Amino acid sequence: MAVLENLEPKKVFHYFEEICNIPHPSYKEKKISDYLVNFAKEHGLEYYQDDLYNVVMIAPATEGYENEEPIILQGHMDMVCEKEPGVEIDFENDGLTLMIDGDYVTAKGTTLGGDDGIAIAYALAIMDSPEIPHPRLEVIITVSEEVGMEGATGIDLSMLQGHKLLNLDSEEEGVMTVSCAGGNSSVCHVPMSYESSEGVQLALSVKGLKGGHSGAEIDKGRANSNLVMGRLLLALDQADLGCAIAELSGGAKQNAIPRETNAVIVAAPEKKDAVIACLQETIAQIKNEYATPDPDLALDITEQGIGSVQVLTAACAKTAIMLINNLPGGIQSMSADIAGLVETSLNMGILTLDEKELRAEFAVRSSVISARDALTARIRNLVEYVGGTLEVNGIYPAWEYKKDSVLREDAARIFEQMYGKAPRIEAIHAGLECGILAGKIKDLDGVSIGPDMIGIHTFEEKLSISSTKRVYEFVLEVLKCKHA
Repeated sequence: MAVLENLEPKKVFHYFEEICNIPHPSYKEKKISDYLVNFAKEHGLEYYQDDLYNVVMIAPATEGYENEEPIILQGHMDMVCEKEPGVEIDFENDGLTLMIDGDYVTAKGTTLGGDDGIAIAYALAIMDSPEIPHPRLEVIITVSEEVGMEGATGIDLSMLQGHKLLNLDSEEEGVMTVSCAGGNSSVCHVPMSYESSEGVQLALSVKGLKGGHSGAEIDKGRANSNLVMGRLLLALDQADLGCAIAELSGGAKQNAIPRETNAVIVAAPEKKDAVIACLQETIAQIKNEYATPDPDLALDITEQGIGSVQVLTAACAKTAIMLINNLPGGIQSMSADIAGLVETSLNMGILTLDEKELRAEFAVRSSVISARDALTARIRNLVEYVGGTLEVNGIYPAWEYKKDSVLREDAARIFEQMYGKAPRIEAIHAGLECGILAGKIKDLDGVSIGPDMIGIHTFEEKLSISSTKRVYEFVLEVLKCKHA
């Protein structure tokens, strides 16, 4: 028995559960892409699948809508794969374990992939329902959105006829997003050297943080575990306690605020107590700073015995500590035009140390492209100064606000008729594929919507059942809208 089979709308939750049973992390979308192709074949739909595994499906207009302008429905098929510590799952081969918790669908100990599996479920449910009236539907489902929007960048859309885009990749009912930030992926590579050191090994783990989406939740003031660990290592260095760094790693996704960072340090046995005292004093200060946005911030210290281990040379350790603490992070500026909108930010989402290099990976965002590029140049300048290199990829443009949007006006009017109140029309700091698609589709008129979701990109992600139903009904009304 399917977990979601008694939920409404039945077809939406049927397809959502099927999607959740198919592994679909970023860069591993072939299985879900082939599933979409099979759906198109079974329903006699025109379809296109490219070498990246992007899929376009086209459903002809229903009777009476042949002369209406086509509507594009769009979402992405990859999901952020995060799991609760201790949970055993192979995201490349295992499906999710779904649960119903009151008004929410969630996954046991993992992300749910409502971002953006619900977009696919909506589109499939509509195309599998011949009784639903609609103009020609052009459904775009992209790959690799969560890791730089590479699918949208590489997709060919020359077969499309439509110019109205309903993007289904938002997470708050009643909000219509009409503009978003541009950004890039900036990866710092800094060569590191090692030497042998003997002493007591201490495993450090910064944990208990809320994390979250580095665009949508960068303004919440939450702690970044990589930066917290950087402060701890800096405190030890400033205290001149002679510690060495053996291991360092934190975060899993560039666009997720890291929740946990781990390190192994080596100290002289006679200085162990002083080292632990320094760490405890520093973490107490940091906990006080984040008492409201991240009250569960914690540091675990585990003694691993005395022995010889490879550690960073003193010079390389100084460089690593300096970089982690001085590379820019978090909000850099707020919009002067839109109250409360973050204009420019970046997130050190991944930090790794291996036998050759220190690697810091950032999601850089800005609604002002020159500011995005200037921030990237700052990172490059600092990294190159210490002998490293900066790799920049996944560059995507901002989605500019369209003043004369027919789709926005239709959607807002229909929303007010259905809900008895006006929707919120917003620009967001998170990235959407609409900006890239606007560069491929002339005169694109777009709106982004979606049902209520909580904790996306975290293992606490939840999708509201009632909101999913209301937003689906709203989408159907938008599709029914006719123009004289």
